[in-house]
Amino acid sequence: MKPATKTKKPLRGKQAPKPRTLLQQLAQMPQKLFNDEFRRQCGALCFRRNAEDGALQILLVTSRDSGRWIIPKGWQMKKKQSHEAAEIEAWQEAGVRGRAKKKPIGRYTYLKWLDNGDVAPCIVDVFQIEVTEIEKNYKERGQRELAWLSPEEAAYRVREVELKSLIIDFKPKKR
Repeated sequence: MKPATKTKKPLRGKQAPKPRTLLQQLAQMPQKLFNDEFRRQCGALCFRRNAEDGALQILLVTSRDSGRWIIPKGWQMKKKQSHEAAEIEAWQEAGVRGRAKKKPIGRYTYLKWLDNGDVAPCIVDVFQIEVTEIEKNYKERGQRELAWLSPEEAAYRVREVELKSLIIDFKPKKR
């Protein structure tokens, strides 16, 4: 006697459930991932030294949409050099000021979901900023969480593998 086999009934008027993982979602729409060139962004790797023991601390902020831990970053700005845009992003997103080095310390890639549902592959040039001033009032106050962390803890919290490596390997460069 053969074991009974179940037949799947076709879905009537229902959509298939939405895939849960990012890779599953992207697999269903490769045209959105590979049609455009990588877009450029500027990021700020903000750091300071702990007053008590001199230990290096890295600033992370949460993204406004997903709440994941990131560094302050944003799109290139007209009439601004990339390192200047990184300084502005650090101020707007975290209320910190400092002078960015003109040369990036590295870069990382990630996929940005746009408001229209498209996916934009991005390259983020990362600039070192030694924080010299912290303000309580800034543009995105209350929209993000901020945390000063050891490089190890900061690397653990960020999702992007290349950014993890940048944080772990980071050694502040003198002016």
